[in-house]
Amino acid sequence: MVTSAAKGRTAHNEPDYIARAETLATGFAARAAEHDRTGSFPFENFRELSAAGLLSLTVPAAHGGAGAGARYAARVLGILGKADPSTALVLSMHYINHLVMARSPTWPARLSRKLARESVEGLALINALRVEPELGSPARGGLPATIARRTETGWRLSGHKIYSTGSPLLKWYLVWAQTDEAEPRVGQFLVPAGLPGTRIVETWDHHGLRASGSHDVIFDDVVIPLDAEIDVRKPADWRTLDVTQATAHTVFVAAIYDGVARAARDWLITFLKQRVPASLGAPLATLSRAQEILGAIEARLAVNARLIASFAGDFDDGIQLSAGESNAIKLTVTNNAVAVVEDALSLSGNHGLSRTNPLERHYRDVLCGRVHTPQDDSTRIGLGRVALGP
Repeated sequence: MVTSAAKGRTAHNEPDYIARAETLATGFAARAAEHDRTGSFPFENFRELSAAGLLSLTVPAAHGGAGAGARYAARVLGILGKADPSTALVLSMHYINHLVMARSPTWPARLSRKLARESVEGLALINALRVEPELGSPARGGLPATIARRTETGWRLSGHKIYSTGSPLLKWYLVWAQTDEAEPRVGQFLVPAGLPGTRIVETWDHHGLRASGSHDVIFDDVVIPLDAEIDVRKPADWRTLDVTQATAHTVFVAAIYDGVARAARDWLITFLKQRVPASLGAPLATLSRAQEILGAIEARLAVNARLIASFAGDFDDGIQLSAGESNAIKLTVTNNAVAVVEDALSLSGNHGLSRTNPLERHYRDVLCGRVHTPQDDSTRIGLGRVALGP
């Protein structure tokens, strides 16, 4: 059912935010190759995003943000993902957490207002730190090794997080940990970056998304206030997914990798028009094989656009969405994106794999889409079990 509140949720001057993203994307794309080559973090991109008001896109209008929902956020992320997916991924995590803050009854109002205000006023990024060396992805089950010990004056946090996207610039960590109580609870603790006992270890040296700053973060007896406990429950109470978090995550991740595929498509079109083999005496674009493969690329991208826009729109309109459908959207879009770049490589050959062209970078980046939770095997197993019934 569509609620009146959902109907009223709309960003101020949404087309303007799209235009701002498109303007910034030109500079992001120009810098992306160097950040990829060196593995350096694109600090300048986030300064520009902050100045353009795009860091507060999903912050509620009541707190000074744009109040955008998933549909417009996905459009922005698709534009930026086409230019620099590492930047888009960091931004997507920030957007997700602000959407959750705005909709979740478990977030203390005082803290959600504080973080919203900081995002409007300056460069204050947040991301959830959940993955650990032994645990892997929490979506697979298991308790975190990160421990929060309660004292009379505050929590003392110790643990090791990996794949902490955006870590060089994050102002806030939302840390997944278990308590040291007789019956442990599990959940999220809000930790300001830079506290004594916190250390970033620059371990991120990846095949793709090399500029995302997804390093390790170590917490060694870090002291945080008692009210830094955001949502801590018995482990069994976490079996039900946070619909806002899970849905926004799948559609935003899908939008980013669709953007990568569109960058590959654009490069391929230019290549096909300009490449004139001596044996052919005409551009590759005149070959029926090239036209057919490009047509298949266009078909995949058209499907992706429909899936992302309709699913994000349903989310914004308050329509009940299932985890299975959400996961299927992510699986379909990301695999379509991978297939697009693979098709582009099949037509461009050695040219596409040369580091002098961006296609090999797009290929390395787009493969990362399969790694994000939920992974393809989990999605397929879940859908299969539902189809088979009890």
